[in-house]
This record gives sequence, C-alpha cells and structure tokens, in this order.
Amino acid sequence: MLVPSIYEMVVYHPRLARKAQPGHFVIVMADERGERIPLTVADFDREKGTITLVVMAIGTSTRKLVRLAEGDSLFAMIGPLGHASELDVPQGTVIMVAGGVGIAPIYPIARAFKEKGHRVIIIQGSRNKDLLFWTEKAAAICDEHIITTDDGSAGRKALVTEPLKELLEANRDHENDPAAVRCIYTIGPAVMMKFCTLTAQPYNVPAVASLNSIMIDGTGMCGGCRVRIGGETKFTCVDGPEFDAFAVDWNLLMSRQKTYCEAEKCSLDRYVQQAGMEVQK
Repeated sequence: MLVPSIYEMVVYHPRLARKAQPGHFVIVMADERGERIPLTVADFDREKGTITLVVMAIGTSTRKLVRLAEGDSLFAMIGPLGHASELDVPQGTVIMVAGGVGIAPIYPIARAFKEKGHRVIIIQGSRNKDLLFWTEKAAAICDEHIITTDDGSAGRKALVTEPLKELLEANRDHENDPAAVRCIYTIGPAVMMKFCTLTAQPYNVPAVASLNSIMIDGTGMCGGCRVRIGGETKFTCVDGPEFDAFAVDWNLLMSRQKTYCEAEKCSLDRYVQQAGMEVQK
C-alpha cells in the first residue's frame, strides 16, 4: 500500500512489458467473476519483464485486486491498449498536471519527455499530505516539481490550476524562448482536468487530457467508453485515451461516469458483507 486505499502492483508479463509505451493501458480481471477494469500502465521494466499498476481500492473489483498477495495471478490481463502518448512536440517546456492517482499515469509520460530533452514541470495535487505518493519518483524525472494540497498540509495550499495559470502567464512574455511552454498534459479526476482545460484555454498552448471513461471490453466493440470530442463520438479505448483537452465535452463525460453509481454501491455493500470487511470512509 502506498497511501490509504492506493496500492502499487508489479505484474510479471514479459511480452506486455516489451510492448508497453507511455500512455498505454491494460484491462485486468482479478477473478473469473470479476469486472474488466482499465488501468493505465504506470511504469514498465523491459529487462525484468514487469509492468507497474497503481490501483485505488474504491469498488468491489478494485478491492478484489488489491487483496491479491505476492505470487498470486490475475485471472486475465490484456494489453497494451489504446494509443501511446504523442511525444512529438516542439522542443521546450512541457507542463504535466497530475491530480491524486493521476501521478501514476503521468510518470512514464513525463519521463519520456525528459529523455527527449524537454524541460518538464510536474504539478502534483492532492487533497492532503496523506494521499500524496511517488513524490520522490516524480521529482527525479522533472526540472521543477510543484506540490499542492487542498488543506495546505504539504507543499502549497492551492488547487493545481493556480500554479498552472502562473506558469502560463509567465510564458506570455517568453513565447519565442526555446524553453517556452509547448504542451500541457493533465491526468486526474475529470472535474480537475476540466478546470485545467478552462485555465489553459486563453493561452494558446496545446493541452492533452487522458480520459477515464467507463470501459468494458477495451477494443471498441461495446461502446461503453464513448465520449464527445469536437462534436464527434469517439471511443476512449481505441481512439484515446488521450485527446485534445479543448475538444472534450467535459459535462457529458462526467455525467456518464455516474451511470452505474447505484449498482456499484450495491455491489460493494454485498461484497464487503460477504468478505467481512469494513468500508473505509
């Protein structure tokens, strides 16, 4: 366990580890009766043949996942899925904005940009210090690491949009500088990504968001992960998961994320009762 309710899982899968790229995700099943859960590849080690996943235990299936012990096997895992991150951007500064668990999928993308010679700034936000993780890992692969917390218990008391706006304001006077901000990446809760997008909109800097829509098969067949991008229907699993943040219909995305809330609550209550667990508030 990294912090309360958030777990790191290292999975041995040599073939997948050889193919994984920043931005890819996998679909996993904890057992034969479990849901198919999409999880972004947070890291990979081609020599060891492993990939790293970070799981927040909030529902039935994620709780099943994190109860697996060292040496246990997943019932199924398929991947890598989706399009890898687009790293071909003009040389300069890339701002990576991570909210909560979003630091995990941000990590390999930020590392890849750093390896390509970009100046990388990571803004890592959390509700409080107890939910922050991978701060040292993040700091090691960027040029500037800004931490914000809602309550001020670590880093700066602010929302991630505040330092983002400050950086973009400073960029106005340096648009022709080789180190000017060339791209913004945002990964985290949908509402956070929406407001990062609104914050960035006046500054004429491309922004990319990795979407976390409901997903079932991960191959474009079920249509469950459909999103509205620039007025067109796209599927997060095969067309994404990364999209032009300015083209996303954020209100539709957030409303669709609530589709199964009642069913998920019923499932969790039943699972917790059967397993004799306590629900963490």
